[in-house]
Amino acid sequence: MYGDEATIRRILTELGDTWAVVGLSTNRSRAAYGVAQVLQRFGKRIVPVHPKAETVHGERGYASLADIPFEVDVVDVFVNGELAGAVADEAVTKGARAVWFQLGVVDEAAFERTRAAGLDMVMDRCPAIEIPLLG
Repeated sequence: MYGDEATIRRILTELGDTWAVVGLSTNRSRAAYGVAQVLQRFGKRIVPVHPKAETVHGERGYASLADIPFEVDVVDVFVNGELAGAVADEAVTKGARAVWFQLGVVDEAAFERTRAAGLDMVMDRCPAIEIPLLG
């Protein structure tokens, strides 16, 4: 329901290649670090978004989505589920085309708001798992 195959394929192949990865830091033990590497390997430009604004995988980081001085296509959210809805709202404000909530993160109200704003959205899925399956 929150990640039909057509929406997943559209986000990964049609909506653009600039992915803001919210929660991405230089901490190699965090899931965001490895997922961002996979996204890069598949041709996506990753933009780290973390309060520390660290450079990760050679890409300059920003403290918030609002601080990014260019457009982003997809906002990939690696934050506590209680905070994810606010990030989805920021993605709408930023003008992103899609929002992706990682495995285990479901916020039905945020899903409804984000879809109502015209963005594609996937929840409880991982792009690093889905992108190699596209063939």
